[in-house]
Amino acid sequence: MNIKDELAKAYDPKPVEEKWGKFWLDEGLFVADPKSPKPKFSMVLPPPNVTGILHMGHALCFTLPDIIIRWKRMQGYNCLWLPGTDHASIAVHNVIERSLAEKGLTREKVGREEFLRIAWEWKAKYGGAITGQLKKLGASLDWSRERFTMDPGFSRAVKQVFVSLYDEGLIYRDYFLVNRCPHCRTVLSDIEIEHKDLHGKLWHIRYAVDGSAESVIVATTRPETMLGDTALAVHPDDGRYTHLHGRRVILPLQNRSIPVITDERVDRKFGTGAVKVTPAHDPVDFELGKKHGLEQVIVIDGLGRMTEAAGPDFAGLDRFACRAKVVEKLREQGLLVKIEDHDHAVGHCYRCKNVIEPHLSWQWFVRIKPLADEAIRVVEDGSIEFIPGNWAKTYFEWMYNIHDWCISRQLWWGHRIPAWYCRDCGRVMVGMDAPAKCDKCGGALDQDEDVLDTWFSSALWPFGTLGWPDETEDLETFYPTDLMSTGFDIIFFWVARMIMMGLKFRGRIPFRHVFINGLVRDLKRRKMSKSEGNIIDPLEMIEKYGTDALRFTLAALAVPGMDLALSEERMSGYQAFANKIWNASRFVLMNLGEDRPAVREAELTLADRWVRNRLAEVTAELSSSLEQYKFYEAADLVYHFIWHEFCDWYIEFAKVGLREGNRTTEAVLADAFDRILRLLHPFMPFITEEIWQHLPGAGKSITVAPYPVPEAGWKDEEAAKAMILVQAVIVETRTVRAENKIAPKEKLRLLVKPAGREETAALEAQAASVRALAGLSTLEFTAALPEGPSVLKGVAGPFEVAIILEKPADLGQEKERLQKEIAKVEAETAKIERKLENADFVAKAPAAVVEENRVRLEELRARREKLGQNLAKVAAAS
Repeated sequence: MNIKDELAKAYDPKPVEEKWGKFWLDEGLFVADPKSPKPKFSMVLPPPNVTGILHMGHALCFTLPDIIIRWKRMQGYNCLWLPGTDHASIAVHNVIERSLAEKGLTREKVGREEFLRIAWEWKAKYGGAITGQLKKLGASLDWSRERFTMDPGFSRAVKQVFVSLYDEGLIYRDYFLVNRCPHCRTVLSDIEIEHKDLHGKLWHIRYAVDGSAESVIVATTRPETMLGDTALAVHPDDGRYTHLHGRRVILPLQNRSIPVITDERVDRKFGTGAVKVTPAHDPVDFELGKKHGLEQVIVIDGLGRMTEAAGPDFAGLDRFACRAKVVEKLREQGLLVKIEDHDHAVGHCYRCKNVIEPHLSWQWFVRIKPLADEAIRVVEDGSIEFIPGNWAKTYFEWMYNIHDWCISRQLWWGHRIPAWYCRDCGRVMVGMDAPAKCDKCGGALDQDEDVLDTWFSSALWPFGTLGWPDETEDLETFYPTDLMSTGFDIIFFWVARMIMMGLKFRGRIPFRHVFINGLVRDLKRRKMSKSEGNIIDPLEMIEKYGTDALRFTLAALAVPGMDLALSEERMSGYQAFANKIWNASRFVLMNLGEDRPAVREAELTLADRWVRNRLAEVTAELSSSLEQYKFYEAADLVYHFIWHEFCDWYIEFAKVGLREGNRTTEAVLADAFDRILRLLHPFMPFITEEIWQHLPGAGKSITVAPYPVPEAGWKDEEAAKAMILVQAVIVETRTVRAENKIAPKEKLRLLVKPAGREETAALEAQAASVRALAGLSTLEFTAALPEGPSVLKGVAGPFEVAIILEKPADLGQEKERLQKEIAKVEAETAKIERKLENADFVAKAPAAVVEENRVRLEELRARREKLGQNLAKVAAAS
């Protein structure tokens, strides 16, 4: 297909999107050049999971930065937007283990080597799905630089960071209580835990005091863990238990004697004030156990099953089944005092949503505070800016209270930890390459079985993708990047860690701006979910409405700091916008020759001057909105300018000039439409490329055409004011015509009562255009408007106007029309009055906006007075 085939009568997005999507990639229009003398603008794509399929959150997260990168590319920047995917350890394990389970297999049965072979095979077969979908969305990524977090180069970077941090003492191994998901069978970091409020129970259990008839009542939310209790704790100042200091109690069901300890951390208001201490199964108890030298008895294993240490009655049971049996046994033995309802927060795995289990085991950690201090500073001093700014507060709340990061995961798919253990002397060796033998005793070595947390490797994304640890041209040119656009839910998981690692290994921030987009919700502002049945699939929307309509919808709804309320109706509306542009393009192209004529300043019509003035204003405002990432504002601006000003007004005026053979109007029409397409391109890339290619003198691609800049010489206040007067007369005439059911073809006689000298002169100069667009036979100026049943009066800006009918008007109908018009004016007046009475608006809004509202208020009040006078006359005559 010739890329410049004739423009079809109706817009069909599918062939247009396929054609230009392929063309852009084939021509390498998104490939960055590290040797280019142009200023650079770079971003890295937040890597979607290799398991991913495009959802509406992706569509938003990828559309907004694409608008920015297309805008910057057109501004002449050397742009790099680097794509890639994340290996997503837990997600891939879940997919493959489900597949194995269907065959009656487990990962343990097939073994590590075979499991990894299956994983790589799966990645090769299905891992590219989201890549194709990103291309379908029109994301202008440099696919020649596509990366994967487990490709050889990136894996080397991950290993280098681990070894370097270990050598500095910033990575260490410890026997520690960590969060473990029994379902995913791996440890999770604190921020991978989702805390949910549950309606639980509080079980009150009787512990007998050793060597006494006395007992102590202990309350717990997890009776199954009591099997691993190694102490009972009370507050040292709690007078109820002073006599028990230094004594021992008998652990129910286990008949084991355990000490009573005192500690200030015991909450005297919880339960009875006496608490059980299970160092191997509770974070607070773990710290108490270390402080008081308590034994750590593991009664729940990594799969959520009870161990032999739980006793023969409970070993092998699932933890929740064990809970029921423990309660039953306590009741049988008369040790269960009471059960109360108790609401409390319970940690769940962010992936599979199962309840996590505190688990005592050897794990690897990053000593995080030395890295966090510098990462806090660069946000505090403004080197990195969050947009909206309130997200910096969220960032600080976490960073100021940061804990060491557990980075080991009990999985096979991922970056295997580069640590080896000597079978003979237990020595730990860490390095880039596998050592042949123990450097201490010469013994054989085994590599650590665990892999690194996915977020550990993702933290290197801004520089690891550019070739680090090698000092490449890409790294030198494109790091640090300029913008990171992502969701608020991974500020901790990813953004903070990228900042820490970028500062540590490059000595520079990884990006300048962090734009945080909102959640995509349904029209009722509910979160999209399968259970609600309210998921809007972006791929289905693309099929139905076209990619450009989807993209524009997301941009128009993207108010910084707010979630998006999405509906198909909005997409349908912007599909209509695409059709409007298409139809306008057919008119424009029909009226253009092979070459663009020159603009002769003396031949510029009022409409020509007005549209150039508006183009200069809109261009400046649009760039300002994009610079501030106000996508909604930019989309609204370009939408209303194209539809309500260019299409609804300028094209209509241009028809008059074109009929008269005005070549300057042809030149202005061509230039204005060219600029409009370029202004719109970052939002709606496909339709704009298709139309732009048909303009006389179009270049290789609109993607690299210059983005319009405001033309200072086009500023024309006189034309702007005159056009307001002309539009007011045309609108009022059309309104009176429509409300009185006067046929559009019927030519009308319009009388205008002069206002100020300048206004009247401006309207007289445009009489021919007004006659043409308002459907008038004559336009006359008269000092006094006539009265009578054949006269329909109105108000058009500063002018009073009257339509003279051949037959007398229906006075009842005219009265109703004037009453409706007065109601509209009063409603708008009240709205502006409320705004101006709002001290916050007057103080914070730009002075020009406040003044604009005051001027409009005076105009409305004058209009209301004139309409009232006309209504009184009609009422008197009827």
